Amino acid sequence: MTRNSYLYAGAALAAIYLSVHACQSEQAIRTAQYAVNGQKLYAAQCQNCHGAKGEGLGKLYPPLTDSLFLLGHRDQLACIVKNGLSDTISIHGQFFDAEMPPNPRLAPIEIAYVLTYVGNSFGNEMGIFTLEEIEQALKACK
Repeated sequence: MTRNSYLYAGAALAAIYLSVHACQSEQAIRTAQYAVNGQKLYAAQCQNCHGAKGEGLGKLYPPLTDSLFLLGHRDQLACIVKNGLSDTISIHGQFFDAEMPPNPRLAPIEIAYVLTYVGNSFGNEMGIFTLEEIEQALKACK
């Protein structure tokens, strides 16, 4: 092989490598889109109590940084967002009993957006909350 052949082969391999690794999956793109929309909703609807970084507000409002709590209650999160919460919950060993107000005006897709944002921010890695998942969870609300 000539020197130019090696250069062309190297360039072709580099192009293939970059195209494979630079492209995100459709799921990753969709998750990012949901999270961007969710960030806007979070800022308008949730941030006042839960904080800009999900840190919560002292002993009044819980942080959204406990992945174990979120993962353990994934199927209930849509109901909590939509209908609020008046039960006492424990996050990082601290109890919170301040009532969370309901958000009845949020559409299921908006709940999917905000939960995808929260579920993938503040140290959480929960993936996407699909519209179908949220609709199914809302049907099961008590």
